[in-house]
Amino acid sequence: MKIVQNPRHWASKKALTTPGVRSVATYALVKMHTRIFLRKTAESNREPRRDHLDSLFEATMDSYLAALEGGYTEAEAREITHIQANFDFFTRGWTEMMEIPGDELEAHYRRYEAFFVEHDITIDDPLGSFAPPGGLASAPATPEQLDAPEYENAIEGFADDVYVETPDGRTVAGGDTDEPDSVDPADAPGVDDVEAE
Repeated sequence: MKIVQNPRHWASKKALTTPGVRSVATYALVKMHTRIFLRKTAESNREPRRDHLDSLFEATMDSYLAALEGGYTEAEAREITHIQANFDFFTRGWTEMMEIPGDELEAHYRRYEAFFVEHDITIDDPLGSFAPPGGLASAPATPEQLDAPEYENAIEGFADDVYVETPDGRTVAGGDTDEPDSVDPADAPGVDDVEAE
């Protein structure tokens, strides 16, 4: 998968791993991700999917932290959460929201198979042990889109590794970029304006 990595991503990592800041950062990042992905679908789908996406992204914050604790890089941990989201979108037929085409899901799963197996994550069960006790908020599926899927927001050809686009526009395979020496968790997206939500 091709992802972007800039100072705000490092700030998000810092915020999510800092006691006392994590809950604010989680809320802000969940709302931000929900907004981003709702923009990828028709307006008529947005409200029916909002609560589901909020609950999905809140659960993936826990998998992100578990991946970091398991020794994965920031980019790999973030990619894991995006793969989980894409598994969820695929199983619901929300192909227009996917970042990777359906025929690459298996390859992405295999790259992180050890993590996914450890946490009972499959394509059909995207959250595994990270699922909330009551499950995700319900939302209408569109399985008919799987009959002739159009992955208009997917970028294909990046299934063999995590590819990071750096702030200077370079694309680096492996996600092995250096964390800045000084990172302020207040620079994480949404942390300052969380009260405005």
